[in-house]
Amino acid sequence: MQKFSFLRQASVSLGVASIVLATTVSAGASGTSGIYNAAAAKLVPAIYKGVTLQVGSDATYAPDESMNGSTMVGFDVDLINAIATTLGLAVKENNVTFDNIIPGIASGRYAIGNSSFTDNKDREKTVNFVDYFQAGEGVYAKSSSMVQFKGLKSFCGLKVAVETGTVEATDAAAVKCSGGKKVTVLSFATQTEANVALSSGQADVGFLDSQIAGYVVGQSAGAFKLLGSAVNVAPYGIATAKTANGKKLAKAIQAALKLLVKNGTYKHILKKYGVQAGAYKSSQIILNGAH
Repeated sequence: MQKFSFLRQASVSLGVASIVLATTVSAGASGTSGIYNAAAAKLVPAIYKGVTLQVGSDATYAPDESMNGSTMVGFDVDLINAIATTLGLAVKENNVTFDNIIPGIASGRYAIGNSSFTDNKDREKTVNFVDYFQAGEGVYAKSSSMVQFKGLKSFCGLKVAVETGTVEATDAAAVKCSGGKKVTVLSFATQTEANVALSSGQADVGFLDSQIAGYVVGQSAGAFKLLGSAVNVAPYGIATAKTANGKKLAKAIQAALKLLVKNGTYKHILKKYGVQAGAYKSSQIILNGAH
């Protein structure tokens, strides 16, 4: 099972305002910007050059992507900016609800989806993924909770808060219970709302990606705790359109990521946000779903 280290702590006050999720990860650091590479840049289709590529992200998922005032920050944000620099591209992050990102790519609204997407076969039917990270699924609860988590069947009889469109929403809904028990899945448009549902007592547990669960707990000033160990470790992927140009863009992103791993930028970015335990080697950065 994948274990994650969460070293970034912030001073937050008790109460719902802090539990909404303090998204104050610092932006900007040396060694995270990437270096232009002409060979990798040649892989980018002409249609994407000289324009600003729109990127879809759900900025309620710190430390991966969140808002610091009007600025989006996080390891995914730094990483896509480093990729853009490597490829000589301009990108703009758009803060949108998670379940609207893949449809937005399919419709042409976004060139890239960059939002902690678990790469799975169902999503690969609609988009290409360049895998770049691995994460498990984590569970958290109020610190006073007596719930024990020993696998997904522990959800039987509980109300589980998830973000709409996530793998966790699907996995929680798929749990088969016995003895007349069932899993009540409470689905919310943003992770922030899911956190509030737990803090207010509407839900018994929260279910989300493991490093995000650790961050939520770390930011809660003792109001939340992690339960059990991460389950279902799987790759994250950066998404592009399932078109000829989308596939070429994905190949360019793959090449850029390999360079960022090789020159140390990738490791520096992950370490900055305390998520280096999920790091990939260059050989693991693969393209899936392309036709």
